[in-house]
Amino acid sequence: MNAAPSNRHDVRLENVTKQFGSWTAVDDISLTIKGGEFFSLLGPSGCGKSTTLSMIGGFESPSAGAIHLGGEDVSRQPSYKRDVNTVFQSYALFPHLNIFENVAFGLRRKGLAKAEIRTRVQEMLALVDLTGFAERKPGQLSGGQAQRVALARALVNKPKLLLLDEPLGALDLKLRKQMQIELKRIQNEIGITFLFVTHDQEEAMAMSDRLAVMSKGKIEQVGTPAEVYDHPATEFVASFLGASNLIPGEMVERSADDVTVKLEDGALVKLPARALAGSNSANVKIGVRPEKFLVLAPGESEEPGWNVIEAVAGVSVYLGVSRQYMMESRTGRPLSVYAQNLGRAGELAPGANVRLAWNPAHTFAVAANHTQPEGEYT
Repeated sequence: MNAAPSNRHDVRLENVTKQFGSWTAVDDISLTIKGGEFFSLLGPSGCGKSTTLSMIGGFESPSAGAIHLGGEDVSRQPSYKRDVNTVFQSYALFPHLNIFENVAFGLRRKGLAKAEIRTRVQEMLALVDLTGFAERKPGQLSGGQAQRVALARALVNKPKLLLLDEPLGALDLKLRKQMQIELKRIQNEIGITFLFVTHDQEEAMAMSDRLAVMSKGKIEQVGTPAEVYDHPATEFVASFLGASNLIPGEMVERSADDVTVKLEDGALVKLPARALAGSNSANVKIGVRPEKFLVLAPGESEEPGWNVIEAVAGVSVYLGVSRQYMMESRTGRPLSVYAQNLGRAGELAPGANVRLAWNPAHTFAVAANHTQPEGEYT
């Protein structure tokens, strides 16, 4: 794919590789992050996401390839010359300085006038809802408050790009969810590009305009959270981003609109042709998210045109809004099913024979030998 024209706020990586000795941490990735996006790099530990962020920030240099910020090649430019700031998980606040001085630190180093420093610090403290905290020391703050101070300090210099390296990892679950909303609100208000690194799928889904899923130094897929969740491009993405039921089958019929697949138990199911666009392999794995299944009551018919398979209920777990069942297909393949608590039927007993129905539009697929194509993601 040809590289898109870059504007002054774009972040563009061209065939970037980073090696540490014989180990390749980032392997020939190309990516464009649009100006003003909240973009996340998502993946497990060791996938290369933090190394990618470090290269964009200037803390590491690429072994090969180029990094462009706003149309300028900054591949060999030191971090202090880049219009980029970073928020780390550790916050790195100065314990001997009060909150005002922590936020003002970068402005004082730039030699700004006292009046301008005061105005900009006050604006930042208001932005992060810490007005009135200026005289406190970091030791007097909660984890969430300290995180917001670190954010204010990173934003007060008005960078074109803010890097966030797993900044919410040290917070408890409730506070982490609150900070997700705060980060998205702040990014919307100020409009600069946020590049967020995380291993937490829910975190990335909640905040991102788009995200890139990484594995073993490569980009598996780029898209909006809905695109990547509903239409995963690879088996890794399907399994890493939420739970998936992957069932092997063979494509037996294909038209312009849909594909018919014969599953390993002999059942015939349909899915949209776009789910296998670009694949000519007869061997496929169809995927259905657990919440897309409808457990049919005895004697209940499926909606016209819906897919149906038979299964055997196993143990279940009550989750409040739903109940998760571990089931098995007729061939013994494990299936996960989320049944919404809608009062349609009672709890299924282990060993009960059930029929599972779902809308063909909610089916995705990956070829059994699928590999993600090379190219630039924009």
